[in-house]
Amino acid sequence: MTRYDVAVIGGGVTGGLTLRELSRWQLSAVLLEKEEDVVMGASKANSAIVHAGFDAEPGTNKAKYNVLGNAMMEETAKELSVPFVRNGSLVLAFTGEDLDTIAELKARGEQNGVPGLALLSPEEVLALEPNVTPEVKGALSAPTGGIVCPYELAIGAIENAMDNGAALRTGFAVEEIRDMGEYFILRSGEETVEARFVVNAAGVYADEVARMAGDESFSITPRRGEYQLLDKAQGSLVRRTIFQPPTKMGKGVLVTPTVDGNLLTGPTSENIEDKADTSTTAAGLARVQELAHRSVPGIQYRMAITSFTGLRACADCHDFIIRPAKGAPRLIHAAGIESPGLTASPAVAKEVVRLLEAAGLALAPKEDFDPRRKPFPKFREMDDEERAALVKADPHFGRIVCRCEGVTEGEVLAAIRRNPPARSVDAVKRRARAGMGRCQGGFCGPQVVELLARELGIPMEEVTKSGGASKMLTGKTR
Repeated sequence: MTRYDVAVIGGGVTGGLTLRELSRWQLSAVLLEKEEDVVMGASKANSAIVHAGFDAEPGTNKAKYNVLGNAMMEETAKELSVPFVRNGSLVLAFTGEDLDTIAELKARGEQNGVPGLALLSPEEVLALEPNVTPEVKGALSAPTGGIVCPYELAIGAIENAMDNGAALRTGFAVEEIRDMGEYFILRSGEETVEARFVVNAAGVYADEVARMAGDESFSITPRRGEYQLLDKAQGSLVRRTIFQPPTKMGKGVLVTPTVDGNLLTGPTSENIEDKADTSTTAAGLARVQELAHRSVPGIQYRMAITSFTGLRACADCHDFIIRPAKGAPRLIHAAGIESPGLTASPAVAKEVVRLLEAAGLALAPKEDFDPRRKPFPKFREMDDEERAALVKADPHFGRIVCRCEGVTEGEVLAAIRRNPPARSVDAVKRRARAGMGRCQGGFCGPQVVELLARELGIPMEEVTKSGGASKMLTGKTR
């Protein structure tokens, strides 16, 4: 059995960027993910916002790593060939009380080290964003806010790590952790992995992983947030991310463009008990629409193309937990990474590796480490000359599979063949955007199933939507 230097539990953006940081050094590292693909938890279903850092309480881990991660995001995204836009954000005030709130946020942000914060008059707000409510009383402007694709960031980090020698084990749900003194044994069913050090980046399950190692010092509550995504025809309604004044349950319902040109609204905020409940509700989506219309009354929800729910991992201490486990110092927690966790993730990853070194992990630089990920081919973004050259080099790029998003067969094949390899329809969707458009896979779905079956060497009836029993076909009719 291979004994790794480090096992990272959890294939989200925190785990993925941690794996990438580990791949910089002369050591062996493996990522353990319980689902059939990476990025199946909070990292695939969130607001996709790179927060400026004005909301977090000064002195907390959230405040520290938010600002550090924001400063790192542009270079990180560039190295990983992931789209990132520093579009800025506005927190709208609707009442006199809200004006006091945004003034407090400005002071808090300045204490956290956020640059460029400014309070705007109603006229200044409407000049920047003419489609927000004319009843706005003012706004806090945060120009360092941005947007990124969270699952593409995580996939890009994991691909770069694997290309630099790191390993991935999917379908490995850690059920037991045994500390053998010099190493841990992690068990999933009949399978085991040995590792000298462990990183707990298990999202809403991080408290359960901690308890397996004998640490019962914190608990995680899943907080459900429902979203609605609108067609690209609505994507230019606002240029900046539009927030409402935050509450104790979070940053409230926002309206934001996405890096792919859509408009995203949400989330709701509801503490639940079921860590696997990602269902949407009629009441929740109605609430999203009601609150989003308060900020931007012109949103046309008849152009909504999908809705989804994400679960945030809320720790009982209301802060990120980034420290060694109590009683097991070679296990490092990266737990309770709720908002602004996506923003903080590059900085959290570096801190986790620093803590591993402090716990005894030897770090010798890897001379051939390459921080750059080969860009994923995006036919829809190329000019005619680039497209002609690509089709000449590989005729698979001459066949359009997804008409809504302009995705070619070559891109679907790249999703299946590159690290981490796609093995389901949703996995292809996250990498190549086939099925992300207005029809949500109604036309391209059968072709994606056919390509997966051919590449994986399995019958079409065995192809799944998202692993497990989610088979796309029940059998042949003739």
